Amino acid sequence: MRVLAAMSGGVDSAVAAARAVEAGHDVTGVHLALSKNPQTYRTGARGCCTIEDSRDARRAADVIGIPFYVWDMAERFHQDVVEDFYAEYASGRTPNPCLRCNEKIKFAAVLDRAMALGFDAVATGHYARKGPDGLLRRAVDPGKDQSYVLGVLTPAQLAHSMFPLGDTPKDLVRAEAEERGLAVARKPDSHDICFIADGDTSGFLKNRLGSEEGDIVDSGTGEVLGSHDGAHQFTVGQRHGLGLRRPAADGKPRYVLSITPVDNRVEVGPRDALRVDRIRTAAPVWLDEERTGPFEAEVQLRAHGQVHPATVAADADGLTARLHRPAYGVAAGQALVVYDPDAEAGDAVLASGTIDSTERTEVPASFGEAAGV
Repeated sequence: MRVLAAMSGGVDSAVAAARAVEAGHDVTGVHLALSKNPQTYRTGARGCCTIEDSRDARRAADVIGIPFYVWDMAERFHQDVVEDFYAEYASGRTPNPCLRCNEKIKFAAVLDRAMALGFDAVATGHYARKGPDGLLRRAVDPGKDQSYVLGVLTPAQLAHSMFPLGDTPKDLVRAEAEERGLAVARKPDSHDICFIADGDTSGFLKNRLGSEEGDIVDSGTGEVLGSHDGAHQFTVGQRHGLGLRRPAADGKPRYVLSITPVDNRVEVGPRDALRVDRIRTAAPVWLDEERTGPFEAEVQLRAHGQVHPATVAADADGLTARLHRPAYGVAAGQALVVYDPDAEAGDAVLASGTIDSTERTEVPASFGEAAGV
């Protein structure tokens, strides 16, 4: 097959490209230029997509012995990922930009261009697997599993995707990179949002969305406990950086419970008030056969978060998940990814949806009998 290897400049994508070559494919490497002005990314930035990353990707391609190109995706990335990031926070939601980048850039814009150029598949360094049935499954290394952020892929996109690292723990990938003579073998992983090089998300949002003083209030009493200069700087479940004028009467910490952009209001309260057991999403993306009636599954609410057994129902407008045990600090804008825990060869991703709302139900209802749940 003709394979386009997306090379970020890190160790994972370099080894993935090398494995694709070793498997007998005709491989071409490509690095995505996602910044309109790469010179604004400081040397040693903690995210990805820096000038250094581009150079590292080129060196890796040279060692592997494959053609290498840089594709300018800056405008598309800015519109589909960065602008979405701003808009979601301005609406009081908490987006996942890595998930959105996978959906809109790596497996939409890049895959579309690759197919138009005659490639058969795109290979990436994501830690996930494709089963014999073509379904997306968790990686062997649970600590690195990235099936959650790939849950937004459509079946057609998944069919033309390759994940060569899904069956290998990360430490063995680094060891393999050293054996192959790849200089990125010990390069640190990126953990920050790639377009916020200094890691200051609050400052990044303030520069674009501005500052406006508002109240931080107690959710139970309505008492004003503090002030802030922009509700967009907070997320549901946040504990630190609230700047409250005095501690709670019970001495326990307070958490952000809700954000209301229309009146720039942030409500805080005890951790127990974050507990939810019913989650509703927007229209789902199905990676497996679409289901309607209630079915048992497992759901994941964060990229490396806890997995929750749940009863899930679906309709044309979204998914509804009734958790068997409560979750805490679930924010609208994040993704809910549904897994089949009984699937052969590991958990398979069934569907995903962007979280719209959450609810705490005091008395568990008979899920299957409740219309619309």
